[in-house]
Amino acid sequence: MLSDDPIYLQRLATDAADLRAAQRLRYRVFVQELGADGPLVDHDQGLERDEFDPLFDHLLLIDRRVDPASGDHVVGAYRLLPSDRVGAGGRYYSEAEYDLGPLRASGRRLVELGRSCVHPDHRGGTGMFHLWNGLAEYVLERGIEVLFGVASFHGTDVAALAPQLAWLYHHHLAPPDMRVVARPPGRVAMDLVPADQLDRKAAMAAMPALIKAYLRLGGFVGDGAFLDLPFNTTDVCLVMDTGRMSAKHRDFYIRKKGPA
Repeated sequence: MLSDDPIYLQRLATDAADLRAAQRLRYRVFVQELGADGPLVDHDQGLERDEFDPLFDHLLLIDRRVDPASGDHVVGAYRLLPSDRVGAGGRYYSEAEYDLGPLRASGRRLVELGRSCVHPDHRGGTGMFHLWNGLAEYVLERGIEVLFGVASFHGTDVAALAPQLAWLYHHHLAPPDMRVVARPPGRVAMDLVPADQLDRKAAMAAMPALIKAYLRLGGFVGDGAFLDLPFNTTDVCLVMDTGRMSAKHRDFYIRKKGPA
């Protein structure tokens, strides 16, 4: 995952210092910026972490100009958990929110994605492009067939999010064999607005960039959203089957183009 970019390098975390730097970035974005919290969040040290961190691979976007000893060299991060590491008795992070039965029963090579974030100073440029390239390399090298994971809308005001959730339900609901289902008691319905009353342009304008990126690649969403109150988010579960991509989407992905 080496890059000849003079500013950015994308690679997997290799040691405890890398992981700690990723957790520092996650604290900056999820806790300080978005108001999240959790049982293992370390406010004294400024680290957003949980019990799943040791299981995941951590894809990092590194600013070459920053001394790693400072702990601030990681400016983008993505958590990746391949199914062969979970095993029959293990569980995925998103299983606290979604019944993943259809994916588990498929017998296909899965990877769970999560905790995607980029430092505010590195948004809007090529940072996410490089992070996306690293994800594509990871998936291609391991023969991953299905990507999935929760993606979030900020806040838990479902009424305010109704047009976006309804658009996803009416136009991007996963097929039955991939349709994961949100679990109670956090589950909320997504079909909150009739399809004929939706404004596509308005709904997509308010859609988080990460969700729009997966939709452009042919991604689907599971049935139901989930209110993650400690994280102050409304989550949807995105599912992407690389085998069902259209030729256009497949070429876009395999060429490792980042989201616009």
